[in-house]
Amino acid sequence: MIGPMSIWTRIADALSALASGEGLSALFDRLRPPPEKSVAFTIAVIALGAKMAKADGEVTRTEVAAFRQVFAIPPGDEANAARVFNLARQDVAGFDAYARKIRSMFRDDSRVLVDLMEGLFHISVADGRWHPQEEAFLKDVAGIFGVDERSFRSLRARFVPDAEPDPYEVLGIDPGASLDAARAAWKQAVRDSHPDRMMARGVPAEAVKLAERRLVAVNAAWEAISSQRAA
Repeated sequence: MIGPMSIWTRIADALSALASGEGLSALFDRLRPPPEKSVAFTIAVIALGAKMAKADGEVTRTEVAAFRQVFAIPPGDEANAARVFNLARQDVAGFDAYARKIRSMFRDDSRVLVDLMEGLFHISVADGRWHPQEEAFLKDVAGIFGVDERSFRSLRARFVPDAEPDPYEVLGIDPGASLDAARAAWKQAVRDSHPDRMMARGVPAEAVKLAERRLVAVNAAWEAISSQRAA
């Protein structure tokens, strides 16, 4: 298992292997699981986050801070994270090229791709605003990842601060679903959020913080639905 400190060393090693003039798109061609899945996940969030920053025209301090909330970057490794970010911004490859490479890398576990989308949503709303360009960007990435509309709406319901989250959207079920179906969806979401399961999917230990917000949301959704049905 890759520890919180060693993953940044592995990222530095992966970056050092790039030839002069090569970008991150070339790096993804060289990463193969395991254990490079955790490295790929981290680089993917940085790279797509950098590309997404262009969607609304600026990179804010709050967006940078949001990334640091997901990934614990030791002071000595900040330069490595910055290098990935800068390479992504400078690379001629578009975000769609990254997204397709990532889809290919994680094609055997679509749950990782939803985890990745969750990280991007977290960064996109960090400044308290939701830009139409960001929504369009995330929809395009979700389409390339093969993330279905229901999963996308579930993420949107949890992150976008434009309305009270619909508990059915949060759990990814229809409003007419039975209470048993709602309970099953809630239990599955809780299982998927367990740190051991997330790390087994290739999510690095640093990014397991993503599950904390998810658990709060899915638990609140289940409580709301069960209370409605009991009334």
